[in-house]
Amino acid sequence: MFWRLIGLGLVGYLGTKLLSGKSGSRNAAYAEGQPHDFHTDVRDAGPGAMRDGCDGEWTEVDEDLDESFPASDPPGGY
Repeated sequence: MFWRLIGLGLVGYLGTKLLSGKSGSRNAAYAEGQPHDFHTDVRDAGPGAMRDGCDGEWTEVDEDLDESFPASDPPGGY
């Protein structure tokens, strides 16, 4: 019984890995060509460094927010 549960868990784990289709080699926050390390998760600031870019006008407040992330303090330039 124990080995059947272990086997079922292994099959489920491998099935989700194979069927998800994600390689894990690309983070959603990074634009193509942006260097990044999966241990630090810090990217360059600005819409050019984002994978999906921005839908509207990129303002100074947007720039301040993006430069301060993931800091705990909000930007002061608003």
